[in-house]
Amino acid sequence: MISSSQNPKIKLARALTGRPKERREAGAFLAEGVRLVEEAYAANWPFRFVLYSDEISERGKKLVEKLEEKKIEAEKVESVLLQSLSETETSQGLLAVLNDFRIPIPESPNFILIPDSIRDPGNLGALLRSADAAGVQAVLIPPETTDAFAPKVLRAGMGAHFRLPMHTMNWDEINQVSKSASLKVFLADMNGQSCWETDFRPPLALIIGGEAEGASEPARKFANAFVKIPMAGNIESLNAAAAGSVLMFEVMRQRRN
Repeated sequence: MISSSQNPKIKLARALTGRPKERREAGAFLAEGVRLVEEAYAANWPFRFVLYSDEISERGKKLVEKLEEKKIEAEKVESVLLQSLSETETSQGLLAVLNDFRIPIPESPNFILIPDSIRDPGNLGALLRSADAAGVQAVLIPPETTDAFAPKVLRAGMGAHFRLPMHTMNWDEINQVSKSASLKVFLADMNGQSCWETDFRPPLALIIGGEAEGASEPARKFANAFVKIPMAGNIESLNAAAAGSVLMFEVMRQRRN
């Protein structure tokens, strides 16, 4: 059993809860809780190791047994020590250090999400979860957006990270992907055309701007068209996750009719 905060596995796990730079240098990220670790296992994601404590549930114990059968290293940790790594009030007694693997972008994608200047981890995670549900084929993350593989984003994404291609890119790289797939680029903007009157059936990329200041200048220059969500009330705007969800499901609705 691991009981020291100086144990290399504990030190790595703690580093992965911090800045994106730490995750990039380690080539790894952290998944906490039974649900997320189950999703990673189901997706055959490359594991580095698993840590668990006495707080683990029966469901979690069965999952650890499955992981060990796959020759994935799992070590028991003192409860207080594992709780110190958790960003939740009550730890589920299970976390995994996963290798930084990115699902390839499809050869000719026709539905891409670009979350631009999204800085709230919960908002980004919710947006990724909706993207997964609405049939988005890839997410291209520009420099102004928070790290998609931060622990809070992973929790809010509810497993979307293990099914959806997510790639951090600069705007030149995003432009290359867009042009190679002949995508029309829509940007959510309150002065745009109504989404109910916009044709979303051709191949497209959808840019959702940040919570505070909206889309960045590079994103606005990159867009071909602007689209808005008509609202009956006096509210000025929706948050990024809500607006993105409405627009992504409108794309899905149009393409299914």
